[in-house]
Amino acid sequence: MNPPHTHPRATEILIVLEGSLEVGFVTSNPDNILIRKILQKGDVFVFPIGLIHYQRNIGHVNAVAIAALSSQNPGAITIANAVFGSKPDIGVEVLTKAFQLDKALGNGMVCKDPKLAEASDFFFTGLHVPGNTSNTQVSKVTPVNVAQIPGLNTLGISLVRIDYAPWGMNPPHTHPRATEILTVLEGTLEVGFITSNPDNILIKKVLQKGDVFVFPIGLIHYQRNIGYVNAFAIAALSSQNPGAITIANAVFGSNPAISSEVLTKAFQLDKSTVALIQAKF
Repeated sequence: MNPPHTHPRATEILIVLEGSLEVGFVTSNPDNILIRKILQKGDVFVFPIGLIHYQRNIGHVNAVAIAALSSQNPGAITIANAVFGSKPDIGVEVLTKAFQLDKALGNGMVCKDPKLAEASDFFFTGLHVPGNTSNTQVSKVTPVNVAQIPGLNTLGISLVRIDYAPWGMNPPHTHPRATEILTVLEGTLEVGFITSNPDNILIKKVLQKGDVFVFPIGLIHYQRNIGYVNAFAIAALSSQNPGAITIANAVFGSNPAISSEVLTKAFQLDKSTVALIQAKF
């Protein structure tokens, strides 16, 4: 198996030369739909840029495939290695909340006719209002992208407001189509991103009010409020439709589910543990 992974800078097109492969990719939040197909010799399949995907030999003989990628340096982030094998480790508090475990387990919008454009197509109100953090992650992301401001279409920029209750978290996730630059307006945040395979280095920093941090396009990253008061931040993203893939939701909560054989091997877990995690999503 080529386990669940992403290429932060490339779309991949794969052709099977020998054998039979089960392949699939998972769409962005909130749907996390698994698009899956069985491929035979000569079949071709496309994995869109930044999305989590995998291939698995389901035959009794060796299989071979050739893949082309739309970048001279596509990068590769194996999800299990990056999240659970980063150097230094992501804090257990982050992982237990993101994967709902105890500590032991430790752009495709239609353009409007410009003759019909009006001020409301370029306007959004309400970003001063704190988001409701009454959820399992104790945080809330309020997006301002092309879905909220149609005039952003094709312009390559958007915003989010992120609210964090004390010890709340925006769990490990990626934006397949955007780099993110975040500014802390209130509170203290621990933030970090993980580099591509094979190093999987965690770049981590504690931010105070007024600090700015950049998350490169496609890389897994997170933020966590490490203070005892509410925190909030504003982030700009380099796409009008950046997408968001929350790693735990996508891998363990896809619809239909990724098969347990893939997940047990990728995360080096037994089937009962995989089933336990999947049941939470």
